[in-house]
Amino acid sequence: MAKYIVETYYTCTFKVKHYLDDISNNQLEQLDKRDDGEFEILDVKFDKRNTKNLEKSAGKLEVKYNESSETIANTTQNKVSKNTVLNNTFKENITKRFSMPDRRKGYIQKATIGDHKVYLHTGEYEDGKIGEIFIDTSKEGELVKALMNNFAIAVSLGLQYGVPLDEFVSAFIGTKFEPSGKVQGNDRILSATSILDYLFRELAISYLNREDLAHTPSIASKTNSDNNDQSHEEDNQFIKLVKDITSKGFVRNNYREKLVDLSDIKLNLKGKKK
Repeated sequence: MAKYIVETYYTCTFKVKHYLDDISNNQLEQLDKRDDGEFEILDVKFDKRNTKNLEKSAGKLEVKYNESSETIANTTQNKVSKNTVLNNTFKENITKRFSMPDRRKGYIQKATIGDHKVYLHTGEYEDGKIGEIFIDTSKEGELVKALMNNFAIAVSLGLQYGVPLDEFVSAFIGTKFEPSGKVQGNDRILSATSILDYLFRELAISYLNREDLAHTPSIASKTNSDNNDQSHEEDNQFIKLVKDITSKGFVRNNYREKLVDLSDIKLNLKGKKK
């Protein structure tokens, strides 16, 4: 029969990701009850270990804090085990590539920087998250075109391995080299210091809602954003339909504005039926 009981205290930090088709108060309230989230351990911290003597002394339990070499060895072993778990989790996440679907959504943006035409092609996952880019330029030599193509491949691989688009935006916004200057063909960007500055400014506006990087206000009217958030079930179904069939980058997250356009078309078609 054991005479001692050992109590070990840990602090565990973890993250759970849920993918929601629609954000509403009802779904957010029921979020803690869902079991379909992706679980990820961020940190496991060893706090302390107490050893309690089970033999009674003066009618009370005697509490001892064992700081022997055996306890220190156990603590070290636990830390090593913790680091091993974290390293394995990190390696699993960093070596897992989320490949793009064979048939994917996206958009093409043509713009002119100086006398140089730049074509940006994007590819998206089913949920609208960007997963790849392609860059085409004109009036450039084969070496520059090859470098731009391989740069786009490197960025695409980073996105598919989980590198946030924010990191690329922070790294390449503000880079300066020719061609640069006035931008034509883009309704949100009027000038750029380089091709990379223009490309990641466009991606940040379209996929990250970075209005601080745009030179013109959003086309979406303020009256639509000021309306009440109470929407009918039919409207929500239309918004979900628009999200499923439309590129997130192309509409720049203005799904509700596109919903109005689709609703008008539907009403006109109904009126033509006899």
